[in-house]
Amino acid sequence: MGRPTMEDVAALAGVSRALVSIVYRDAPGASDATRARVLAAGAELGYRPDHRARLLGRTRTRLLGVTFDVQASFHGDLVEALYTAAESAGYDLALSAVAPSRSESRAVQSLLDYRCEALILLGPTLKPSALAALAESQPTVVVARKVRAPGVDVVRTDDTTGSRLAVEHLLALGHTKIAHIDGGKTPGSPERRTGYRNTMRAARLTPLIVPGGPTEDEGARAAKTFLDDAPRATAVTVFNDRSAVGFLDIIRQSRRVPDELSVIGYDNTTVAALSHIDLTTIAQDTPRLAAHATTTALARLAGTPTTPDQTIPPTLIPRTTTGPPR
Repeated sequence: MGRPTMEDVAALAGVSRALVSIVYRDAPGASDATRARVLAAGAELGYRPDHRARLLGRTRTRLLGVTFDVQASFHGDLVEALYTAAESAGYDLALSAVAPSRSESRAVQSLLDYRCEALILLGPTLKPSALAALAESQPTVVVARKVRAPGVDVVRTDDTTGSRLAVEHLLALGHTKIAHIDGGKTPGSPERRTGYRNTMRAARLTPLIVPGGPTEDEGARAAKTFLDDAPRATAVTVFNDRSAVGFLDIIRQSRRVPDELSVIGYDNTTVAALSHIDLTTIAQDTPRLAAHATTTALARLAGTPTTPDQTIPPTLIPRTTTGPPR
């Protein structure tokens, strides 16, 4: 037996297919008794309406398509905020994950197949030319990446300022030997690296950048490199919270945090606030990022002017992984 159809429900309930459609669309035209009989028949058969087919039949789907990295915890926080922003505007989200086994291009195509009215791409790695080509046919908003592409709107955190806040926090505590664990080619990494380097030089201190990356494993590897190359450093700024968690896992085997080494992350993810991690970090304002991304997408749909590059200020969240040098 295949999947139950609307015709099967109609036959069991003794009504027309059109009447079953009215009931499942919650449209006027069926009595309470008929609705109850149709829903009971559908429940008995295990029938579930094909919402995708219904959406494809509409002129407008009222869907905002969102691509996100399934391994990035910060993207999860953004998606949650986007649901709130979209629902308040009368829209819903269609999510399409980017994973090691699923390319970003495939994730985007899936959203186009669902006829999403606009696209919101979280930290995309597509080339600017590819983003510009996408924007020619679909309103496209990039979140959490600085990029210039014709027709593409950008909503991002001021990562240069965020990195500056991290270094200034450590300077205020008395640290002068401060290293930075880099994020490699990850979106946001160049700006955070620049903010660190400029703030160190403004304080007449020598920058020390250790190769790293956005994941826990890359943070752990960076910790081993740090212990070999920068043993005298008393503080570290790390590209993001995920990398900082991996970094701490290795560092705490030989150093006391923060007595012997202060560590500060970036993103203020849920993991950073866990009691056994309690990571000092730079917070991105996810509700504001989501709200600006949503309103920008809707403005594009309405044909009203948009601000191509919107930056949201970050804030410092001090916790127990930073303290004065001893």
